[in-house]
Amino acid sequence: MSTSMTIETGANAELATPAEPEPAAPARRFDKRKAMIAGAAAILLLGAGGGGYMLLSGDEGAKPSASGAGPEAYVEVPPLVVNLRSSDGQARFLKLRFIIVADEEGQVNEVRGKLPFILDALQPFLRELRPEDLNGSAAVFRVKEEMMARMTATLGANMVRDVLIQDLVQQ
Repeated sequence: MSTSMTIETGANAELATPAEPEPAAPARRFDKRKAMIAGAAAILLLGAGGGGYMLLSGDEGAKPSASGAGPEAYVEVPPLVVNLRSSDGQARFLKLRFIIVADEEGQVNEVRGKLPFILDALQPFLRELRPEDLNGSAAVFRVKEEMMARMTATLGANMVRDVLIQDLVQQ
């Protein structure tokens, strides 16, 4: 009997000792981390992709146009040729062709009717330009902004939405 006790004690000892930790538990924890990181990266990529698409495509479909101006709202102006002011005495010219975008389609006829007044308001500004004023990438922007300001002063607020410069040639 004493031998059977030792055998039982040996068997109990084997059962009582804690088993070695399974190597699968840390691997599962590592897999969960990888899955969480991959999920977060996927969400960030989808968000960045959607944001980039919205940024690059503009907000054309996001909201309707406030003015509702369609292609009929364009008033094409005949090309203008004006003398530029030059300090060296050489004759310099500016050829300018632009389109006026009326704020609403119903205002096109009013803008066309006041076209002589618009051109009269633009002439002094255009004739005072120097060749140096037309250099650089910001030159077209400055000319466009000044033209908008003079048209707004001539026609009143909410008549002209934009000026589209087609040609700006210095000769």
